Amino acid sequence: MDLKLELIVLPVSDVDRAKAFYEQAGFRLDLDKAVSEDWRAVHFTPPGSECSIIFGQGITSAAPGSVQGLYLIVTDIEEARAELVGRGIEVSEVFHDAGGLFYHGHDAGEVTHQVEGQERVAGPHPDRATYGSYADFSDPDGNGWVLQEVTQRAPGR
Repeated sequence: MDLKLELIVLPVSDVDRAKAFYEQAGFRLDLDKAVSEDWRAVHFTPPGSECSIIFGQGITSAAPGSVQGLYLIVTDIEEARAELVGRGIEVSEVFHDAGGLFYHGHDAGEVTHQVEGQERVAGPHPDRATYGSYADFSDPDGNGWVLQEVTQRAPGR
């Protein structure tokens, strides 16, 4: 059985501000539909992704900015970061984990899933190890995104 992740719901406080942000970031606008004053859906897809995001009015009761650790996989972390920065998106500097372990989170003290003692180190992984270099950013509400450089997929992926 195939189970394909298709859509992630993002809680936002201002639909038009979020729409402008994701357009600026280069995501493809797939839908902006309002059926009443209380319900509006805005649907975007990141470039090259098969999974999309949706936000709007009446879409979710989750707190704006509460979604963290949304990974965008890129083949060149520095190029991807530069493109987002060039589009006016505030993105952290590229970093890696000194211990080489899994990183998940955002540098503003938000949700992280790191082993105690892990250290965030400036710059890409010294060997440019696949799955080893990161940069992160947030939308205007604080929903957290992580760029991760993957140059060779793990077996079975």
